[in-house]
Amino acid sequence: MFSRNQKNFSKILATLLLIVASIGMVYYKQEIEKSSEAVYETYFLIFQVLFFSVLGYSAISWFYKLIRNYRLLKNEKTEAELSLLKSKIDPHFFFNTLNNLYGLAMTKSDKTPEVILKLSEIMRYTIYEGEKNLTPLKNEISYLEEYIDIQKIRYQKNVDIEFLKDVQDDSQLVAPLLFIMLVENAFKHGIESLAKNAFVRFHLFQEGHTVTFEVENNYERKIENKLNGMGLMNLKKRLQYLYPNRHSLDLTENATTYRAKMSLSIK
Repeated sequence: MFSRNQKNFSKILATLLLIVASIGMVYYKQEIEKSSEAVYETYFLIFQVLFFSVLGYSAISWFYKLIRNYRLLKNEKTEAELSLLKSKIDPHFFFNTLNNLYGLAMTKSDKTPEVILKLSEIMRYTIYEGEKNLTPLKNEISYLEEYIDIQKIRYQKNVDIEFLKDVQDDSQLVAPLLFIMLVENAFKHGIESLAKNAFVRFHLFQEGHTVTFEVENNYERKIENKLNGMGLMNLKKRLQYLYPNRHSLDLTENATTYRAKMSLSIK
């Protein structure tokens, strides 16, 4: 309220000064035409300087406000787009896991409570931690471990899943829900496309203020190009917003193997 009143007072004061300066210029202009005294020219000059100073200040203030409003709108748009991108985490995993839960429940498997608990933790993290701008790296690691553990329980076939971690300081802050997109991609387009001999390897390591996440999996080549999938497109957009000029994302594939390497400068 105080700030708004202060702004209104500034506008009123500027308007009054412009009016006074205008009247002063008109008055002393007339006096100059009537008399040759130099003092009138001095007064006219004073009011002229006052007029253009107030006018210039008002113009600069208006321009600054215009730029500030533009930046605010741009930031709001960016935040809205980021929220939308974060909400596009593939629901495919949740649907399949619920189907598996149903199957486990029907067979009265001892694994059912474990899967329910892990799925609950994953959903909680996705909803609540995902809303934050930054989260400790250890939280992201725990989230990935819960996700990978569920995947190990889900698949009935023989799957070689490996998750290596070499992190010096897991309290470092990173944007949440970035690594999961590469993990989801590896399972969805890798293990699920193979009937046997499927493998997926994850390696998360830290060197100083750089965190690197590498993913390698085999797959069965299909017509669609995974390099342009929606999940990866969303990941690229989020990286551009969150780590401009501070990230790299390399995606390569051959006839049987797909590799992804993402590096973040988190200083």
